[in-house]
Amino acid sequence: MEQIEFRAVIKFLTKQEKPPQTIMNEMETLYGDQCPGKTMIYKWHGPFKHGRESIEDDPRPGRPVEATTSDNVEKIEKFMLEVARLKKKQLSVLVGISDTTILTILHDHLGMTKVSARWVPRMLTPPHKQQRIDASKHFLELCGAEPTPILEQIVTGDETWVHHFEPESKQESMQWHKKGTPPPKKFKVSESAGKIMAAVFWDCEGILLVDYKEKGVNITGEYYARTLERLKEAVKEKRWGKWTKGVLLLQDNAPVHKSNVAMAALHKCGFQSLTHPPYSPDLAPSDYYLFPNLKKELRGKKFRDDEEVKAAILAHFESKEKKYFFDGIEKLISRSKICIELKDEEDRSWIQGVGGLCPPRLETEGRGEEPESSGFGVERLT
Repeated sequence: MEQIEFRAVIKFLTKQEKPPQTIMNEMETLYGDQCPGKTMIYKWHGPFKHGRESIEDDPRPGRPVEATTSDNVEKIEKFMLEVARLKKKQLSVLVGISDTTILTILHDHLGMTKVSARWVPRMLTPPHKQQRIDASKHFLELCGAEPTPILEQIVTGDETWVHHFEPESKQESMQWHKKGTPPPKKFKVSESAGKIMAAVFWDCEGILLVDYKEKGVNITGEYYARTLERLKEAVKEKRWGKWTKGVLLLQDNAPVHKSNVAMAALHKCGFQSLTHPPYSPDLAPSDYYLFPNLKKELRGKKFRDDEEVKAAILAHFESKEKKYFFDGIEKLISRSKICIELKDEEDRSWIQGVGGLCPPRLETEGRGEEPESSGFGVERLT
């Protein structure tokens, strides 16, 4: 039975000039456990006895609705467009209305929510953004209606650090446990001192070359040039007929990759260069696919020395089928489409692809800015 119905009964019995104790006794007999309490009966008996007719609650006092006028909404919108980090108390002082009304206007009238800034490794300039769009368009035009032949020509690679031990992230260490039981513990560990740099080159069929940087040796243009010569031999040895069809080498714009010595090695070896837009790990298969998956599998495992790390890397790649590598290269198509559709806004898709992390940089001599490139066009070096 609703409260308002009990009030109607109390009113009826009060009009019969019955005292509150009698009313309570009669209602307990009639309603049993559902009978309202003594406090409620006495609360409503008095007003009904003195002539109250309404059984509805009295309207509660509050700030008038005029506080959310169109003028106030426009003022707050103007302030937020000028300074997006204003706090509600500051807006309250500026506009002259309460904090609660400020929140109502922000959420209900302006549809605004408070969010944290998303971390990105570099704020791209308009020319960089346009290069990314142009690069994506060129690549899709190159693929055409049947992209498989082009994807099979691509050889891509990059360098990355692999640690002897890298602890699991908080998300990766999550596990199920019963309610009421203590949560699992995770001990703090010191950052691993041991690490090796691996240069990995691969195509849609699998790994072609894994080269490990020797201790005390810097990755320079000369070092990378020798690696490219080894890559050429690996392609000829492991992929019969691939070299005669033409190899499209996709690499990022790290200084050693674009140095004069490295470009001369590309010319000498006979690679075709599939150029890459600057600051675009979302369009580099090693950064958005191969390396994140590798490190995810190795994370949480401890290795005593470099040889154990190398064995783990090799085992990881050998456990993958051809489709695994083909899928990584094929994602270039969908990522290029997303880049064009979003018009290369700052919340571009590569953040999702590598978890918002900046891809590993090379420790090189003459570290500098990545040179600008025209995009995914094919440049034959002959």
